[in-house]
Amino acid sequence: MNSLEGLRADSSQFTLRGEPFRILGGSIHYFRVPRLYWKDRLLKMKACGLNTLTTYVPWNLHEPERGAFTFQDQLDLRAYVSLAAEIGFWVILRPGPYICAEWDLGGLPSWLLQDKDMQLRTTYPGFVNAVNLYFDKLVSVVQPLMFENGGPIIALQLENEYGSYAKDDEYMPFLKNCLQSKGVNELLLTSDNWEGLRYRRMEGVLKTINLQRLSFGAIQNLACIQPQKPLMVMEYWSGWFDVWGEHHHVFHAEDMLGVVSEILERGVSINLYMFHGGTNFGFMNGAMDFGTYKPQVTSYDYDAPLSEAGDCTIKYEVLRDLFSQYNSEPLPEVPFPLERKAYEPLFSQQYLSLWDSVQFTDKPCRSERPINMENLPVNNNSGQSYGYTLYETTISSGGALNSGNNIRDRALVFLDRQYVGCLDYKTHEVMLPDVKGERTLAVLVENCGRVNYGKALDNQRKGIVGDIMLNHTPLRGFTTFCLDLKPSFIKRLSSSGQWKTDFKSLPVPGFFQAKLVVDGPPKDTFIKLPDWGKGVVFVNGQNLGRYWFIGPQHFLYLPGPWLRSGENQIIVFEEEKVDGKILFSENPEYGKAIDVYKLPFCSLL
Repeated sequence: MNSLEGLRADSSQFTLRGEPFRILGGSIHYFRVPRLYWKDRLLKMKACGLNTLTTYVPWNLHEPERGAFTFQDQLDLRAYVSLAAEIGFWVILRPGPYICAEWDLGGLPSWLLQDKDMQLRTTYPGFVNAVNLYFDKLVSVVQPLMFENGGPIIALQLENEYGSYAKDDEYMPFLKNCLQSKGVNELLLTSDNWEGLRYRRMEGVLKTINLQRLSFGAIQNLACIQPQKPLMVMEYWSGWFDVWGEHHHVFHAEDMLGVVSEILERGVSINLYMFHGGTNFGFMNGAMDFGTYKPQVTSYDYDAPLSEAGDCTIKYEVLRDLFSQYNSEPLPEVPFPLERKAYEPLFSQQYLSLWDSVQFTDKPCRSERPINMENLPVNNNSGQSYGYTLYETTISSGGALNSGNNIRDRALVFLDRQYVGCLDYKTHEVMLPDVKGERTLAVLVENCGRVNYGKALDNQRKGIVGDIMLNHTPLRGFTTFCLDLKPSFIKRLSSSGQWKTDFKSLPVPGFFQAKLVVDGPPKDTFIKLPDWGKGVVFVNGQNLGRYWFIGPQHFLYLPGPWLRSGENQIIVFEEEKVDGKILFSENPEYGKAIDVYKLPFCSLL
């Protein structure tokens, strides 16, 4: 036995330290779980009988502005991997640079799109140079945690499902050389769905497969493409994600158990995607676009074995029974569930209209033509990544305002601060009333989430991305405000003395403030806004994410560690309608569900 030898794929079975090894993995993303809960979630995964943690690394969080890297606090990747090792896990790192993950732009930073010729996921020089600089930094962070340096990282995945994208045959070899030239010597993997497996393989890089059901002879196909190599399902989809306006997706435990049992009986390694999904806090959700744009919801519960709030589900119980048969030692005890509390209902006490809040944004931008979010001269010239953008211009006539389908993704239109209509992918025109003299036209555009999968990645610029026409004449002379609603803006807003308490008329869009008093230690809870419309919730400056009355999600997860004993500030940004009441619940309700096992699209992705 060679105890210095890492994970190897030299025969039909993995070896680790020279001994046969089966990967029993689960995905938990550190960036979707409050840092103070990392340990709870990992201990629960260990108690389920798994031996390997897999996690994506989101480039867009770690380099939010070009050249400005952050690996601290919630994004302390080194601390997360070290904690996993302490609990007894091996780690497979999935650094991308593209990760899909139902995450905005598949984890790629939006400032890449400032280049009008950008070709993402190719060897286009502007992309390659940025990847090189990012990987320089990332490798320096994780190098001490590699197996060869005594750490837990036994493998790294190159990119994600590139076989389904495959625009540039030089790209994957570039990534392989990029990591190896920076000193990465651990096993390299790729992962693809059934369709993408056909894409060319690279010497010394192991192919793995992503699936939910054992159809099309998927695993046999992998064995034929790559004979005498270990077989691994890198993503066994334990559930599925949700999009706004459709049903909640579920995958029943008995269907899942049957497939996982068969995979294990065949001697195949497996990684459960997700073991615990967590939450798309803030504005980080992705979107689908296979002809129709569909943004994903805030919750990433995924119907996974551990729920969004970290509860052990029926899936967890049946998997624990199954995995116990593949462990030589008794499994650890399952940690106690965390307490939750339904706090007393609140009513918003103060408000500030959108129009009164723009003074707290950074300096507005003035331009003849509308400028898309990513190219606004903000955030140290890295542009605006997320949130809302307010475009204002003057007009002197009414008539047909036509977007030319240049709104990304959804816009509320105002004439002299009075709402006149909504523009989106389906509605391209609103009628403006006749006016006399100069009037202010305002267009509030929301980036609802960039597409994270498919061929449309290069076309994910947001805001107003071309001319909008009034009576067939393009509008000119714009003043543009960046409303990315970052913590610094929320802090300026909350500390301003301009909040109003006169509730005779509730201006929307606007910000609404309430105070939650917590007696004793804070506990997890879920927020519900039953008769509100669409917007975002902030608690003590933390962006919990979006809500929207169309569902399926109607409850936002509020982690206990983000509350404090005593007074807590809740700010709701509401676009459309206000009830004023804020409710709390111990448990979420997901509404009408649909079984993904009966849908064909999961097997096609």
